[in-house]
Amino acid sequence: MTSAFDWQGSVGRNWATEWRRTDTSFSDLTPHLLKAVEAESATRIVDIGCGAGEVAIAVACARPQVRVTGADISPDLILAADQRGSGIANLSFVLADASQWSDPDGAPDLIISRHGVMFFADPPAAFAHLAAVASARARMVFTCFRAPAQNEWATAIAGLLPPTEAAASSPFAPGPFAFADPEHVQRCMAGWRDVTFTPVDFTYVAGEGDDPVGEAMALFHRIGPSAFAMRTLPEAERAAFEKRLLELVEAHYDGTRVAFGAAAWLVTASSDHSHG
Repeated sequence: MTSAFDWQGSVGRNWATEWRRTDTSFSDLTPHLLKAVEAESATRIVDIGCGAGEVAIAVACARPQVRVTGADISPDLILAADQRGSGIANLSFVLADASQWSDPDGAPDLIISRHGVMFFADPPAAFAHLAAVASARARMVFTCFRAPAQNEWATAIAGLLPPTEAAASSPFAPGPFAFADPEHVQRCMAGWRDVTFTPVDFTYVAGEGDDPVGEAMALFHRIGPSAFAMRTLPEAERAAFEKRLLELVEAHYDGTRVAFGAAAWLVTASSDHSHG
């Protein structure tokens, strides 16, 4: 489970520090999301759980006539996004909980998110709020992970953890895989209709560049379940875990990059104000 408190604290700080590496990890998925966003007409776009701003920046640059706002609950991520997006006239970032926030400058007609919707504490309430503050004909486009079994990076790292560390919480608890089940997502999306799920298989790029293995190890030291294990395991167990992690990373180095199989849903929906 990854809570709002985590994102407002250490998790958000780590993602803000590691934004280059986390953007790289999603580099094979992001074009799928951007292509889907490009197909939607819009005058005001809100990116919820915008993180360090990569998607919002790309959309704002591609559509200079459209107002783009990125919202996130992490002050560290918003600071990183502000710095990256500085000077883009049609782009702004706001520190806000999207499940309670409304844009004072106008209702969005397109809501987007790259893997930012799985962390709501009360998803039906959050989606109902988003529908209520959006325009009458608003659309939504987001990505989320499919099942852990379809995401090699997740299952491989989980296999390295001691049983107590690998123990699963509720499958629907806020976290990376909370929206893996389309039926659950349908139930959560109060205020939205015509929900579609398109499977996207992609490569999770853990490391590339001059030292792909080193980059992957740096990413896994700071992000995800491996980072939690590094922080919490007793020293002897931590050293053994790190050795297994390095072996895993080296096994997924193809001579150019460290890559794992990954799977996401690309979800679209239309607002249904009759439910709002």
